[in-house]
Amino acid sequence: MRKALAHPGAKMALFVLCLIPFAYLLWAAIGNHLGANPAEALSRRTGDWTLRLLCITLAVTPLRQITGVAELVRFRRMLGLFAFFYATLHLAAYAWFDMGLDWGDIVRDIPKRPFILAGFAAFTLMVPLAATSFNRAMKALGGRRWKLLHRLVYAVVVLALMHFWWMRAGKHNFAEPIVYITIVVVLFGWRVWRSARTAAA
Repeated sequence: MRKALAHPGAKMALFVLCLIPFAYLLWAAIGNHLGANPAEALSRRTGDWTLRLLCITLAVTPLRQITGVAELVRFRRMLGLFAFFYATLHLAAYAWFDMGLDWGDIVRDIPKRPFILAGFAAFTLMVPLAATSFNRAMKALGGRRWKLLHRLVYAVVVLALMHFWWMRAGKHNFAEPIVYITIVVVLFGWRVWRSARTAAA
């Protein structure tokens, strides 16, 4: 039995929640509360929130199936767009603070470092997903092609995990990447199990 989402303000509440990390980072940057290396802090935290929101976006479908609250799917688009928003901030932090907005150096740097290449590839794949997340784009593409395109989110998540793993590997810090990998394996595993169950029914 499908359940309805009770509170009509839930979407606005989620929007505000997703903006809180940005508001905090803005306040901390203006007030010089980001520690000894503000540039690194901004880059790291925007990257962390990108990965968190990608995981939360992937969790919408399992939660909808487990709880029976069909309207949870309404939140997936917003969560995905906020993941893209924080990914854009993350890329901007790298381009500005690390590379001084020197586009020639940026182009040369991307293929040289695997973690930068993986992160940039993930962002590049997110661009068409964000651009086609609106109703008009869905209608123009057609349901089947739109769904096929948006399966790129799985590649985005894998590339984001690679980016995160390689970045942390340089500091021999593997604990946090393993947590995210475990979450993603569970979310991917749920989809495989559901597909196999549906095919066998």
